[in-house]
Amino acid sequence: MLQPFASSDSFTIGVELEVQVVNTHDYNLTKATTELLSRVKADNFAGAINPETTEGMIELSTGICRSFDQATGELKVLRDTLVRAADFLNVGVCGGGTNFFQNWFDQRSDGRERSEYLMGLYGALYQQFTIFGQHVHVGCPDADSALVLLHSLSRYVPHFIALAASSPFVQGSDTQFQCARLNSVAPFPLAGHAPFVTRWSEFEEYFDRMTNTGLVKSLKDFYWDIRPSPGFGTVEVRVMDTPLRVEWAAAIAAYIQVLSRYLLIDKPVRLSERDYEVYRTNRFMACRVGLDGTCVNPETGHRSQIRDEIVATLDAISHHAQVLGAEEGLQIIKRAVTSGLSDAAWIRRVYRAHESLHEVVRQQCQVWRGAQTPN
Repeated sequence: MLQPFASSDSFTIGVELEVQVVNTHDYNLTKATTELLSRVKADNFAGAINPETTEGMIELSTGICRSFDQATGELKVLRDTLVRAADFLNVGVCGGGTNFFQNWFDQRSDGRERSEYLMGLYGALYQQFTIFGQHVHVGCPDADSALVLLHSLSRYVPHFIALAASSPFVQGSDTQFQCARLNSVAPFPLAGHAPFVTRWSEFEEYFDRMTNTGLVKSLKDFYWDIRPSPGFGTVEVRVMDTPLRVEWAAAIAAYIQVLSRYLLIDKPVRLSERDYEVYRTNRFMACRVGLDGTCVNPETGHRSQIRDEIVATLDAISHHAQVLGAEEGLQIIKRAVTSGLSDAAWIRRVYRAHESLHEVVRQQCQVWRGAQTPN
């Protein structure tokens, strides 16, 4: 049975970042998560540092944040705590949606019960799931509002993908995608988008039916782009690559936070199941081309560039940014979008300059710790 939808403060946010743990010799993933967790367990910080999927990954999670400044501050403390532990162990940590050198068949479970279960269920699919993403939780006033927000935010999934895209290389090759990470999610049988229901009672019935498939025990078994998290009383946006900097991750979270308030209060989107007719195409264009991709409006059929859509959206939600104290975060978004900067473009530029993916990851580690800024 699906757990009840918890109460939460509307439009608060929580940010989760899956981070790469690499060796400092060839910058492949290294098995250091257990030792890192041991090093940080005595430190005091808001949020959490947890294991994630395999020994080459670690997850940073903020607490419940009300503003861009709070999210930025908590992410910086989590980052610095992890970097200190990594320095002691002589390993590196960095952002980015994929590690360029890891081979899927080398990946092993981190030993937790859920990881062992998923490895047994999905086999090679789960081994290929050593990818790194940013998840943003948004507090919702009630369960029905959460489902309305989920489907409203789906219109903007190409924005989120394009803003965070940082995975152009996979297993040493340029994929020609800005975000190749989501190609590893698509084969899962429970990936994609949530069913088009806007009442929690209907969603509970759907969940009960899906448990009969044998693949579903909890909502975590759905690898949807956006899914409800009833235990937290939130909607969780899951399509973003892990950015190269925590400041950029906080800005993207602020964009999602402000957009959520706009969508639930102003109600500018007329929801329809037809939205999902163009959903996969729009999503593909964001993954493939990033900010330069074009999307089709499911209501009007109008085509527009993702970059232009984001700029127009920033103007539309500016009042809500003031209410939430997110102006600085949205200014960071606007400067990056209008200047053409992106993490994927920076990765490719560094690679062209040095013709070495090892050097790219070395610099990613420097960028992550704040010692270098991508430009």
